[in-house]
Amino acid sequence: MWNGGSSPLPPSDDGSVGAAGASPRGGALPLYQWPGKRRSGILLHPTALPGGYGIGTLGEEAFRWIDFLADHSFQIWQMCPLGPTGYGDSPYQALSSFAGNPYLLDPDELVAAELLTPSEVERARRPDGERVDYGRLWNERGELLARAARRGLRSPPRACGERYGSWEEFREAEADWLEPYAWFLALKEARGQESWTRWPEEWRSWDRAREAGLPREHRPRAEEHAFLQYLFAGQWARVREHARARGLLLVGDIPIFVALDSADVWRHPEYFQLGPDLQPTVVAGVPPDYFSATGQLWGNPLYDWDRLAADDYGWWMDRIRRTFALFDWVRVDHFRGFAASYAVPAGERDARRGSWQPGPGIAFFERLHREFPEPRLILEDLGLITPEVEELRERTGLPGMAILQFAFSGPDNAYLPHHLRERTVVYPGTHDNDTTRGWYEAEDEGVRDFARRYLRVSGETIAWDFIRAAYASVASVAVIALQDFLHLGSEARFNTPSVAEGNWSWRASRAQLDGLARESGDYLRELAYLYDREP
Repeated sequence: MWNGGSSPLPPSDDGSVGAAGASPRGGALPLYQWPGKRRSGILLHPTALPGGYGIGTLGEEAFRWIDFLADHSFQIWQMCPLGPTGYGDSPYQALSSFAGNPYLLDPDELVAAELLTPSEVERARRPDGERVDYGRLWNERGELLARAARRGLRSPPRACGERYGSWEEFREAEADWLEPYAWFLALKEARGQESWTRWPEEWRSWDRAREAGLPREHRPRAEEHAFLQYLFAGQWARVREHARARGLLLVGDIPIFVALDSADVWRHPEYFQLGPDLQPTVVAGVPPDYFSATGQLWGNPLYDWDRLAADDYGWWMDRIRRTFALFDWVRVDHFRGFAASYAVPAGERDARRGSWQPGPGIAFFERLHREFPEPRLILEDLGLITPEVEELRERTGLPGMAILQFAFSGPDNAYLPHHLRERTVVYPGTHDNDTTRGWYEAEDEGVRDFARRYLRVSGETIAWDFIRAAYASVASVAVIALQDFLHLGSEARFNTPSVAEGNWSWRASRAQLDGLARESGDYLRELAYLYDREP
């Protein structure tokens, strides 16, 4: 899913350009007071960690990564959503916004928990840093994890309980989302991964399935899926404990929309714009612009905000509460959707025939503030920004984002460092952008010339130039993708929006991280010192 972070700041509806430093409208005080402490961090999704199991995991390499961050004066590890991925492998189209991705489970950790044997996990080994092959994982990793779950369910080993706590207590504490999620996956497997919108009538929602009862033959698989969530929670808790011990903040991501084919919509169809047949009446997208003559058709169902408001936004509060249980801070993806969302009639082949629907506006954030009064959210306020979106952002008091790759069109560009303000999180680029070196090599020479003149550099190490500019900016938080610290080109791009396949597969190697520490470790600490971003 394109999440609004892949395009420069286009004109607002009134012809103006949304500025990162826009002043508040009206006299109302903002809901939140953002702390001014200066920090720096690295953006790296856990799947991209080094390691020898074909995908980054929550094992030894995650602990070593946290140590690397702390040892080099970083205070933030930011990542994409952690949910279990479906078709397309995007963490922004998860099968559940409450569950964790079982692919992140570390096999060596499962050996230590006495759920797998060394010989069993040996067959899962791949070369360190090899790109993620999700097809291979689908065909091979699932059975390995199911074996671990079956052993744990038959008789949980003492080592498992010592590492991850009580399975029974976890199941009871998380039952509200865990049981529907486990049933959803078991039924989805029984139907050959078919979308729930095509299931038999008696299974076509959580309420209907619960009334009919889960068929006996599918119950073991539901239990296995639930147990894997217990293992994920246990491994994640160990990672988070280590991060806290090293003084590191974990920053997560909550997509505004959820996937249609997800346990979220299956469990609560009443919160989405669905017809009597539970099919979407409208879906999310973005309108045509100079990047795409037909717009972008995402396909996510849109919310019934009136129904959510009638329930005091309880489902959203549960979702955010669950996300805060995993992270210290959370980036709110596609913030502009809380002001208005682009709705495309279901069945359209592209996004040309859409219209704007109002979002919940400030009422949602007032409810959020009552539930979560601490300022722990970052607003992804990129894309089509109107005065209404700016005003809503100002009313929240929460920080927006600035992307340096979008900045160098001219001296009045709102993303240039001299136009930023303290309440901002600045990035050279995000997971949706090319690497900075890849961007520079592909850009128009006029943009590159302006960037060189503005930064007073030759452009030979442009990624490091952008890193220094981000550190030096007045923005209170600077977050840089690991690929830029490694000065990698487009081959290391993590995601290309609107391209359905081939994304989310890049990984770092242990040799790259060791080389970065050896060759640039002192400079990283120097940057933090010079620009007042030390812990």
